[in-house]
Amino acid sequence: MLLSGCSVTRLAYNNADVFLRWQANHYFDFQDEQSEELDRRLAAVLAWHRPTALPQYARLADEAAVRVLRGLKQEDLDWSYDAVRLQVHEALGAAAGEAAGLLDRVSPEQISHLERRLAESNREFAKEFMLGTMEERHKRRVKRNLDRLEEWFGPLSEAQVERVRRYSERAPFSAELRDRDRKRRQAEFIAMLRAREARQRLVKWVQDWDVGREPAYEEASRATRAEYQKLLLELDRTLAAEQREYLAKRLKRFGALFESLSRQQ
Repeated sequence: MLLSGCSVTRLAYNNADVFLRWQANHYFDFQDEQSEELDRRLAAVLAWHRPTALPQYARLADEAAVRVLRGLKQEDLDWSYDAVRLQVHEALGAAAGEAAGLLDRVSPEQISHLERRLAESNREFAKEFMLGTMEERHKRRVKRNLDRLEEWFGPLSEAQVERVRRYSERAPFSAELRDRDRKRRQAEFIAMLRAREARQRLVKWVQDWDVGREPAYEEASRATRAEYQKLLLELDRTLAAEQREYLAKRLKRFGALFESLSRQQ
């Protein structure tokens, strides 16, 4: 949502129950009483998220804008990474706590349906991140990063674009490692459902999303994060005044949006 404009984000958040219901049914094909229970549990999660999580997002966006305007340092990037992880941790825990009871009652047929959907998702992941020559994959990664960064900074100069290209060359290509880790996590989730252990295990499992990774994947993830932070610091030193103001204003707009959404009934 943060990669879209504020009006799109408002529309998406106010219709989050519809989207989440569609996603849940896409993966599990809930029926009858299950669908009614799903609606109640979604309502409970959103009733928690709107007044509890959104004000925190607003404060983080406002604080990020202040840090951007004064110039970014390594400690600012560490702060933002830790802050986002904490918010994700809390949101996943709240959602998993609501979902666990329903998931412990899915049928074998629904689990099979889930497995087919996950296989489709894995094929899409491979198509986006693993297919093609290294040159083709490099070009796709450069494009993804340019699109993402220009959402936040506005148009980049050629020198800034070159820095993005250099990041893509330096950061490891870890899609194969990520693919294996996705499939490991999917297998763990399926096993949890078959054993009907979601109530006991789901909250901790979703919050510990990076536990149990292969050492090579863990190392690649750290290296990628370090290279991306290096890129952001390099870009910060080259920002024109209008780019810095563009980024700060965008963050402030999101802060105001989150605050406004948190007060809606």
